[in-house]
Amino acid sequence: MSMPPETVEVGFVAPRHLAGGGDPAWITVPLHRACGWSHGNDPLMPRVLLSSPDQKALLRLEPDPDGQWWTLQHAAGPDRPAWYASFSARTPVELIAAVTDALTHPAPAISAPADPCGPLRQITWKPTATGGDGLVSPDGTSYVQHLGSARGPGAWLVTVTLGSARRPVWQARFGEHTPPHLITAFTTALADPRPVMRTGTPPAYPTRSPDLISHTRREVPTAQVASALEDRVRALAARHTTTSPQAGPPHQPPGRPRRTR
Repeated sequence: MSMPPETVEVGFVAPRHLAGGGDPAWITVPLHRACGWSHGNDPLMPRVLLSSPDQKALLRLEPDPDGQWWTLQHAAGPDRPAWYASFSARTPVELIAAVTDALTHPAPAISAPADPCGPLRQITWKPTATGGDGLVSPDGTSYVQHLGSARGPGAWLVTVTLGSARRPVWQARFGEHTPPHLITAFTTALADPRPVMRTGTPPAYPTRSPDLISHTRREVPTAQVASALEDRVRALAARHTTTSPQAGPPHQPPGRPRRTR
């Protein structure tokens, strides 16, 4: 019997908004195993449903060539109407995970009104040429728009395009009642300059233009790659140890469409 290779070739890509979608397990497995979300899936359908322990939030992953693949819906609460967020197929999983991590944090630190544009201004995103309440990335490929008034609620759109024809790559949508700190978690992850890891031969990047992305491939210990998801699960589970016991023993990861990370 042949032994597995000791190393695997991994791609490290920046900026992360042009890294491709990645592996859905980066989101679904920690929600299930570390945060106690229950899952249901039909083996005859390429769909995953995850619901929060209090049954107020539902995350749906359903391949849709004409729409958003990921939809996060939350029921109304005492102080907030129902809200939603959705993400298309090539939205990097690291950005979506920032939202679900913030949502499931047992004691979120919200000491001041969140400003979703703040993290982007800090890395020199500029107002759009058309004006309005929006910012564009330095490379001109990513746009963040607030569709409400400056002082009132409103929907948020994050759109990534390529080329002179503005070919769409992905879009994230946040309904007008989405908690601002969750949108800020998304834009903070979007602003993070660190490259993200992608495996697969070859990884499916939206572009390989050296003018737009930095792409480095190197050999990484196989054990390190394999343990990345488990390390993430343990880190998220540790957040709950001071507030509530672990929600049961680990289970098998929910069924999911496969995509390389």
